Amino acid sequence: MLGLKKLGGTLTVAALAVAIAWPGVAQARELKLAYFMSPKHPMNAAVFTPFAEELEALSGGELTVKQFPAGELGKGPQQQYKRAVDGVADIVFGIPGYTETIFPRTMMVAIPGVVPGAREGTDMLWNALNYLDTEYQRVKLLAMWTNAPAVLITKDKPVRTLEDVKGMKIRAPSAADAPVIASWGAVPVQMTVNETYNALNTGIVDAVMIGSSGIGSFKLNEPGKYITTGLPSSSAAFYLVMNMDAWEGLTPQQQAWVDEASGYELSLKGGAGYAAAGERGLKLAADSGLELIELSAEESARFFEASEEVIADSLKELTDEGIPADAILDAMREGIS
Repeated sequence: MLGLKKLGGTLTVAALAVAIAWPGVAQARELKLAYFMSPKHPMNAAVFTPFAEELEALSGGELTVKQFPAGELGKGPQQQYKRAVDGVADIVFGIPGYTETIFPRTMMVAIPGVVPGAREGTDMLWNALNYLDTEYQRVKLLAMWTNAPAVLITKDKPVRTLEDVKGMKIRAPSAADAPVIASWGAVPVQMTVNETYNALNTGIVDAVMIGSSGIGSFKLNEPGKYITTGLPSSSAAFYLVMNMDAWEGLTPQQQAWVDEASGYELSLKGGAGYAAAGERGLKLAADSGLELIELSAEESARFFEASEEVIADSLKELTDEGIPADAILDAMREGIS
């Protein structure tokens, strides 16, 4: 009997070894997805959960996704890309604007006046994918999308004209926005989105530039009193990327499932999610008693004219660095009305 037990154990170990080594035998895998926002953030419902559900359905439960929200795998939105590269998480959501030196091509959607809306901005990124993919070689790019152009939220002073922003301390979503804000005569203060509520509430800044989707997500309707729309402002880009070792550790079939659950269609969900959240944000602001100010076409043009030289300098700087800025812009704008 003892001999049979030993033999059975030997066979079990041998069978397990064959199962691990045999490429036709797939192993169930749980992928860790990290993001720095609350699980109530619109991108959970728009992107993270649909991606997870689609992947599980396609794979018959062989591939599942576990979410780690609110910085559970590491604090600081600026470190998201590094967490993806280092494998702290298998999949990471992040914002190129927080590490703009890594993503100068992607950040061209942040040029004020370039992106008319979240859907169009998402299409623009994918139109120029052949130019942008060099920035994602250390990871597997799963999706990328944009939000709508930013609005300006102020606490003490409404902004109706270019003169109204003179001397204001304005939160800049990224370093690329800073020179544009300065060209308006204001003082740019760069900070992450998580810091905006406290900064506006305590007077660290006089105004917050942010996509209107952030009004509800970060409760900016509470410290804010005025919202100005119609600025020739920037849009933010977003990515969902996968650690390269995690990607290469999947079987070809598993990789095919990941590809099918991600890509352009998932990106469109991200853009649509931000567009819908932006509308909800403006409605929440109005319902909270904030005054919504829409700049006239003439006044919007004055803001744009004030920043024209800065924008031209930025494009020239990219070109001088060997980046085909004009060709990228042309590719982005193809088919966009």
